[in-house]
Amino acid sequence: MALFNSIFTWVMKKRIHQIELFQKYPYEVQTELMEALVKKGSKTVYGLKHKFSDIKSLKSFQEQIPIQNYQDLFPYIDRIMHGEQNVLWPSEIKWFAKSSGTTNARSKFIPVSNEALQDCHIKGGKDLLSIYFNNFENTKMFTGKSLVIGGSRQVNQLNQNSNSFYGDVSAVLISNLPWWAQLVRTPSLEIALMDEWEEKLEKMIHSCIDENVTSISGVPTWTLVLLEKILKEKKVESIIDIWPNLEVFFHGAVAFSPYKPQFKRLIPSTGMHYVETYNASEGFFGIQDQVDSKDMLLMLDYGIFYEFIPFDQIQEEQPQALDISQVKVNQVYALLITTNAGLWRYKIGDTITFTSINPHRIRITGRTKHFINAFGEELMIWNAEKAMSVACIKTNAEISNFTAGPKYLEKNEKGGHEWVIEFQRTPDDLDRFTQILDEVLREINSDYDAKRHKDLALIAPVVYPVAAGVFHTWMKSRGKLGGQNKVPRLANDRIYLDEILAVIGHPNLQYN
Repeated sequence: MALFNSIFTWVMKKRIHQIELFQKYPYEVQTELMEALVKKGSKTVYGLKHKFSDIKSLKSFQEQIPIQNYQDLFPYIDRIMHGEQNVLWPSEIKWFAKSSGTTNARSKFIPVSNEALQDCHIKGGKDLLSIYFNNFENTKMFTGKSLVIGGSRQVNQLNQNSNSFYGDVSAVLISNLPWWAQLVRTPSLEIALMDEWEEKLEKMIHSCIDENVTSISGVPTWTLVLLEKILKEKKVESIIDIWPNLEVFFHGAVAFSPYKPQFKRLIPSTGMHYVETYNASEGFFGIQDQVDSKDMLLMLDYGIFYEFIPFDQIQEEQPQALDISQVKVNQVYALLITTNAGLWRYKIGDTITFTSINPHRIRITGRTKHFINAFGEELMIWNAEKAMSVACIKTNAEISNFTAGPKYLEKNEKGGHEWVIEFQRTPDDLDRFTQILDEVLREINSDYDAKRHKDLALIAPVVYPVAAGVFHTWMKSRGKLGGQNKVPRLANDRIYLDEILAVIGHPNLQYN
């Protein structure tokens, strides 16, 4: 393993100069990519319909191809899932990434071409390692195994003519990793791709507990569940007692800051690193490339052409779409992507902000459908996660999960927000926790502050602490345990809030 570690370190570092190239020429790289994608898709069913052959510029690209959501593209995706090819993309598509579907019960099936696998997702994984190795030259990561906490895959029964599969994007990637990556990962492929989450968790524990694990990749919430169970199995207080060479956790899907204190408690090592990634079902978008910053470098040469819709135009039928040369720092944009799997000008549903444009670094601010704006407060996910993190630190609390929604106006009562929180460690004082949560939200969100002024439109938030396992029970009832599945943090209605309150038999249901 030591020789492999040295060779791999040398190979990975060679990629750094290519990353520096797109940082230096972002507009040129993206423009060339857009032209290549249009040319590649020109003879597909979709390309012929929208006359790709007539597209000669970004202007004609935007005029001829409409901005679309999943419902718009579904008729084409459905044809591909039934076995038809050359519909959205010319190369064969036999894999589909199943979205976690936090916005509704219906899952989305995102086509994954071989180009998307090799030139985006797997390339992103290689770049993640390249950047990590470049930042930490003395790493010994490849002297041991990488623990990957992924999802499951299923056979696509709609296609009777060939092998076709769907699953969480993590399962799609695990199934298609190069041989060298399979050698250094754990658990076995058989366990990693199991469908039943609770059974898989038990098998993962016994499969990985005696390995020399040096890195972990996964969603923070589910990773914590696994680590706690491993500690209980071994009857020790620290993960370092089990995996003394563990040095990095690669994480994504949910904000890490509310969970970092728990990881530091379970992994009390000064040599432990945490690296954020932005890897979605639709593509691999960003990597934290600096040791001292959470900002992620937007990866511009992965076969994805980016456009950005200003947040105040998200709800418009024909919003302005900006290219990479037109964005500004500290503005919120909805992400619009065209990919090497045939997603043409697709609204992914995420919002981001640029923290830098030389090079282009971003932070995820939330989802276009995950916010609370019942009273004009425009509360975004990043607001909630920041406030939650500060409240936890100041009251010595740790959380497992949370969600929030509005309490609508009633006779003689003003509206407000209600929060359901499952604590890993309860706060010293719940009232103080709630007060800090409110104060931080007012500090970082001027719209929220204006509505809270003298209880003008919003009264103080109400927090309902729930027992351990409530969110697990709720997610299980929705068929969304493990893998890439995420608890929706905010909603502009009470659907999630009332479902969870119903689980605990709470009387304060406000069905609307």
